[in-house]
Amino acid sequence: MYTHLQQRDSDKPPVTISTLEKMKTEGTAIACLTAYDASFANLVDEAGVDLVLAGDSLGMVIQGHPTTVPVTVDDVVYHCKAAARGLTRSFLVGDLPFLSYTTPQEAMSNSRRLMQEGRAKMVKLEGGAMQVEIVEYLASRDVPVCAHIGLKPQSVHKLGGFKIQGRDKASAKQMLADAKALESAGADIVLLECIPNELGAKITSELKVPVIGIGAGPDVDGQILVLYDILNITIGRKPRFAQDFTVGGRSPIDAVKAYVEAVRNGDYPAPEHCFS
Repeated sequence: MYTHLQQRDSDKPPVTISTLEKMKTEGTAIACLTAYDASFANLVDEAGVDLVLAGDSLGMVIQGHPTTVPVTVDDVVYHCKAAARGLTRSFLVGDLPFLSYTTPQEAMSNSRRLMQEGRAKMVKLEGGAMQVEIVEYLASRDVPVCAHIGLKPQSVHKLGGFKIQGRDKASAKQMLADAKALESAGADIVLLECIPNELGAKITSELKVPVIGIGAGPDVDGQILVLYDILNITIGRKPRFAQDFTVGGRSPIDAVKAYVEAVRNGDYPAPEHCFS
């Protein structure tokens, strides 16, 4: 009973929202990865990853779909639950999949499932200003929220593919406004995907909450990648921002440790992983 209190004074206390906020304040880069099962979750936890996402990217790297759109709430609950069993320190976030948060009530119902059944400590949803009402509704009821803007994989068919976002002045201005609105609504983390370095730095400097990037440049508060990409076991073409950390014959645990170290010391992302 009260294991979270017992672990708080351990050598590796569990990461909390307060931990992530402190890391931003102190300028310590936050290392994040996806994980979808107990074994890989335990591996990334042991390697020192701060935040683990049981993401709907499972639709592509686990289920073999070309997009994340087919993923269901049941899928994420299952994989979130499995990942939770492998974690001791890392902070677990679960994705709300495509069209599972169209109303505040639907978002609350599915967030409840991710947190009660899946044991997630936070939910993630995609969208800018149009999601302010949803974020505010969840946050006001003590549901921690990560807001995902920039390239939104669930909107791939609307966007016409996986394309860099925020390159023109108008869209960059709107993205900054969206980030601020989501923060004001109660988002605890903002995740930026596939945007120019300059925009990533601008948003990060103007938000008080931690900003996590994936293809968002080196000047965000933390980085996240798909675990299968850094272990070089993803099928097919990998995103430009991905890096293979198994080079040199590293074992999986050593590859993840190398990723964490590269994020911490600023070696990742390198210029070849970024967009201008």
